[in-house]
Amino acid sequence: MDSYRGARTALIVGAGVAGLTAAAALARGGWQVEIVEIGPPEAPSGWGLCLTGPALRALGELGLADACLAEGYGMSTITHVDVNGEPVGEVQLPRLIGARRPAMAGIARPVLHRILHAEAERCGVVVRHGVTVAAVDQEGELVCARLSDGTGRRVALLVGADGIRSSVRGLLGLETSLDFHGQMVWRALVPRPLWATGIHQFAGKAGTAGLIPLSRRQAYVFLTENAVEQSVLPDTELAPRLRQLLESFPGRVEEIRSLVSESDSVVRRPVLTALLGGAWSRGNGVVIGDAAHAPAPQMASGAALAVEDGLVLAQELGRHESVGAGLQAFVSRRTQRCRTLVETSVEIAVLEQAQRHHEAYPLAGSCHRLMAEAA
Repeated sequence: MDSYRGARTALIVGAGVAGLTAAAALARGGWQVEIVEIGPPEAPSGWGLCLTGPALRALGELGLADACLAEGYGMSTITHVDVNGEPVGEVQLPRLIGARRPAMAGIARPVLHRILHAEAERCGVVVRHGVTVAAVDQEGELVCARLSDGTGRRVALLVGADGIRSSVRGLLGLETSLDFHGQMVWRALVPRPLWATGIHQFAGKAGTAGLIPLSRRQAYVFLTENAVEQSVLPDTELAPRLRQLLESFPGRVEEIRSLVSESDSVVRRPVLTALLGGAWSRGNGVVIGDAAHAPAPQMASGAALAVEDGLVLAQELGRHESVGAGLQAFVSRRTQRCRTLVETSVEIAVLEQAQRHHEAYPLAGSCHRLMAEAA
């Protein structure tokens, strides 16, 4: 990449959902793209995620929606269950990629990573692992980036897609806080019960639990633990503690609880959000995905925002003669939509902790309908 000096060279930091999507979309538009990723080349381990309608719509524009549906689990409903184990409503989500196709899909994180990684490489993107950006300077219309291995890059565009704790955000001089919301979220991979054909969310007296199918055979359990401090538990304590927390839920959660015993993949993370209140870019550098706007998991839409970011970034850069103008248009187009999603997710987290689930459900539904509008 050191030899490329044109107006269409890009360096992306981070090979996650936002970075890989942006790389593929830019490469399709004629950009020469390199990704640097500090992590190893193996696909990330972990649970799964939900590709809501906006994510499937954006992936469809890249020709990847069918692959995700084939390897994930298509669904269209969210079933809410009250503290007594009784269903209190079913939300039908908007079907954005056709009336006969699912509204959303659960998918294992490693599977989505493999699909996006393969598409980026098919488009000619170079992905380098074990390296990241250490310093950034703007020289005229080029960004000069010094990498952690001592090499340098001179490119027309630098994209920070390196997550909620983004280092690129700081290197560009963009500041935001990471806000903790008094919740720890648990996730565990389990066999999918036959009755789980959509998302099920269970209200509890001390938290919220749920189940999201990821494939015909697999699902993941989630539990949001309220009124706790950030802490780290030994891996050996995770599964027993999650089973204990699920004890307070009646009905079908008892079956979910028994499935956790079979899981060798339980994680516990703090519910953190981040939102850049001002600029997302400086010079020819920009941050996208969680580096710019990380929502709480309550809306299951972090991946949707990340995929949309990558696609819209390539679209706006393709419509403008200069990188600066393209970045300005990108940020203008994305700011309010992403802010609404993040703020709504936080409001739902507050309502959950106050046991006001009857207010949280319609709020989530209205936000999903808003997100169904064109990005």
